[in-house]
Amino acid sequence: MLEEFERFVQKLIKGFESTDLDFAFTGAVAVSFYGSPRTTSDVDIMVSVSGKVETKRKVADAMRQAGLEVNERVISRALSTGYNIVTFKDKASPYTVDIIFSEQKLEKQSGTVAGVKTFLQKPEGLILAKLRMIKVTVPLERAAKDREDVKSIMAFSKVNLDAVKKQARLDKTIDILENLME
Repeated sequence: MLEEFERFVQKLIKGFESTDLDFAFTGAVAVSFYGSPRTTSDVDIMVSVSGKVETKRKVADAMRQAGLEVNERVISRALSTGYNIVTFKDKASPYTVDIIFSEQKLEKQSGTVAGVKTFLQKPEGLILAKLRMIKVTVPLERAAKDREDVKSIMAFSKVNLDAVKKQARLDKTIDILENLME
């Protein structure tokens, strides 16, 4: 099963590298890189939006090359409504990929995933995203995985804690962060 997931991730990387999209892995794949390994059946990838028509075409091309089912109308809807997330299903496995569109330049760094060099969201951004998820998750018990993710990233990666704290104050998640650091 692990080999099948790694092949899926490798196909995604190859698909994205065939375009000039600005992308970075986030979610469980990035947590596994920076913190403790964990299982998942979906892959989360952030994509910077330059032009909506061009981004739609490039994402569709990358997903087709990776062997995923593509509906361009769904991509267009995500880009035009501001929902900014679209899910694709692999044709050959139970895995899916969530593409998260960002209007901002991605803060990323290089790393190795599934034996292939690629890009991952920086640990600070990943921690901040997890803190925002914890803040809005109800009931609180459902955020247990996100809390563990934050702790493992901070334990096993070099993190600019001052920058995380500064943004957490602005996001009103500083209490959650400080609680996790105890």
